[in-house]
Amino acid sequence: MINDATLASYVARLRLGDRVALAQAMTLVESRHPRHQALSAQLLDAIMPDTGSAIRLGITGTPGAGKSTFLDAFGMLLISEGHRVAVIAVDPSSPVSGGSILGDKTRMSALSRSSCAFIRPVPSGGYAGGTSQHARELILLSEAAGYDVVIVETVGVGQSETEVANMVDCFISLQIAGGGDELQGIKKGIMEMADLIVINKDDGDNRQNVAATRQMYQSALQILRRKYSQWQPQVLSCSAQEKRGIDAVWQSINAFYATLAHGGELTALRQRQAVAWLHQQSEDFLLRMVFTQPDFAVAYQQTEQDVAQNRLSARAGMAQIQQLIQRRFLT
Repeated sequence: MINDATLASYVARLRLGDRVALAQAMTLVESRHPRHQALSAQLLDAIMPDTGSAIRLGITGTPGAGKSTFLDAFGMLLISEGHRVAVIAVDPSSPVSGGSILGDKTRMSALSRSSCAFIRPVPSGGYAGGTSQHARELILLSEAAGYDVVIVETVGVGQSETEVANMVDCFISLQIAGGGDELQGIKKGIMEMADLIVINKDDGDNRQNVAATRQMYQSALQILRRKYSQWQPQVLSCSAQEKRGIDAVWQSINAFYATLAHGGELTALRQRQAVAWLHQQSEDFLLRMVFTQPDFAVAYQQTEQDVAQNRLSARAGMAQIQQLIQRRFLT
């Protein structure tokens, strides 16, 4: 594990692309130990000059859309063109045990064997939006280690997985056709945030369904407000299993980058994301600080009991907590 004495050495190893150093740095950043959190802040500060040059992609999609199979084929295409690819694969955590299977790496069989790829399975830890609390920091570590394409694969649970769009440049929604309810795919939320929509499993008897679904998505996009004035989200289809259409997805990603970079929107996007990250981190810290105050903790536990035993409504309990915070911290 990294410590004060070895911090400079780890930074140097990261810059050389040392995979062991990258894995250990990620473990440090994910640690909840107060000592490790202080060290991870120092580590992140040290690598900031080495970040920002990678293509940052987010991949979401419902279970069964074939995200891991797509990433396996997509990642190998990028490697064949000379890129180094890092994948942050977020798995759902059990609300009962807190554990995660972390099995996505096994489904990226070719990519996981490549020396030009690094796959990091990450538990969501109950974090909302289909991603992980530390995914942004893992992106930075991957960039510092020399990976020029960093991909965040979300949990894949539904229409609320838009958090990843706030930490990547290009947000890709992977969909399937013939599942029986294509309406789910055109609901607002992910549709409004997606920069590319890719319909997977365009093979065999499903090709006619894919063609019809692709037309439906294209029509829906015409009536939605654009995320960027200069970019019209595209709808593509592919077969990850047959490795067909993957190159067209990569070409569209390059077109997206060229469009946003030309207007300066890419720089502005990353600046907004960095400030939003600061806001979120500050809010998390302030919340933890409030709960460390003994008098607040006691009052909160009493309010919890009152709400649990129906002596108080949740709204009235929140009003009590709000008054306590105002008296304790704002006066």
